[in-house]
Amino acid sequence: QVQLVESGGGWVQAGGSLRLSCVVSGLSDYDMSWFRQAPGKERVFVAAITWNDPVVGVLYADSVKGRFTISRDGAKNTIYLQMNSLAPEDTAVYYCAAASPRRYGSRNENHYAYWGQGTQVTVSS
Repeated sequence: QVQLVESGGGWVQAGGSLRLSCVVSGLSDYDMSWFRQAPGKERVFVAAITWNDPVVGVLYADSVKGRFTISRDGAKNTIYLQMNSLAPEDTAVYYCAAASPRRYGSRNENHYAYWGQGTQVTVSS
């Protein structure tokens, strides 16, 4: 059974940091991404990481570049999203997702085969 379980969300003041985790089970060799969905808005791409490549590939949305870092721990089947310098506009539900084959880094959520349940991040000004 495939499961993606996010954790680490919460409330933080602007300028603060949070680290999200996504534990993956029942899957292997899937490139992974983080998306987020703000209230009343569509779900959008945040970051992506290759899963099994010897040289890790990462991609970021322009809105988070330089502030967020995606990483992975293969031994723990876990991906992370370190979020620094958080701003109120980062408030959203954050989802991890497993990309369908050859869809690494896609901004199209229809290119993702599996999703987690989401974790809420709230940034106050």
